[in-house]
Amino acid sequence: MTGEPPHIAPTGQECPTRHIVVMGVAGAGKTTVARHISEVTGLTFGEADEFHPEANVARMRAGIPLDDAARWPWLQALAAWMADRHRDGVSTVLACSALRRSYRDLLRQGPPSVQFVHLDGPTEVIRERMSTRAGHYMPVSLLDSQIATLEPLGPDEDGMVLDLRLPAGQLAISVADRLGPPARPGSVMTGESRPSDGLPR
Repeated sequence: MTGEPPHIAPTGQECPTRHIVVMGVAGAGKTTVARHISEVTGLTFGEADEFHPEANVARMRAGIPLDDAARWPWLQALAAWMADRHRDGVSTVLACSALRRSYRDLLRQGPPSVQFVHLDGPTEVIRERMSTRAGHYMPVSLLDSQIATLEPLGPDEDGMVLDLRLPAGQLAISVADRLGPPARPGSVMTGESRPSDGLPR
């Protein structure tokens, strides 16, 4: 995990924090965009895939979609991670599928407020991304299941929908501009700039 160091208010009370979840189906580019947001704003980056127990990973490797019984403990761990960062006065940006409203509701039970960035776009673009990436356990065969599970953000949910075909750096700047976390001075990211692995996830 990377990002800003903890900051505790002199009074010992919790500091205001921001918590952003970059959501969408596998292959939408969540990890890449979330890392860019972290670099632009200084928010602490979190990768939801790293919170999955081995049993979940094994199921997905085998092309078996996760059911809610497998997802709930994972989502609870993510909500707790954000809540812990909040108590330390640390703001976060998390790459997480968050496909259903009920999943997002659970994530909102962590810190006082969570904002969502839904990376959306044509299925054929996502499928192509998934077919060319390496080193990730999510097979292309699970994409249709994820699309069927996806529930778009409701009008009462705090967030925004962005076109996943845009450059990751441009998307990160859009998030900083529209959702409020200030960009670091001198943070100018181009569409060609990428984190070290360059893989859309």
